[in-house]
Amino acid sequence: MAKKAVATLHEGVAKNVVKCIRMDKSPRTGAYIFTERIVPTDKVKDFFEKK
Repeated sequence: MAKKAVATLHEGVAKNVVKCIRMDKSPRTGAYIFTERIVPTDKVKDFFEKK
């Protein structure tokens, strides 16, 4: 499924979006959780600052 998302980004359909992956620590278990989201390029900084 990740290949399809990356392929869609390279086709030129949406040139101003980026797939971001953020690693967060779960407050309940202490394990790491990976949050993936396709974000517009101007909102990348906001995505990584939110916890």
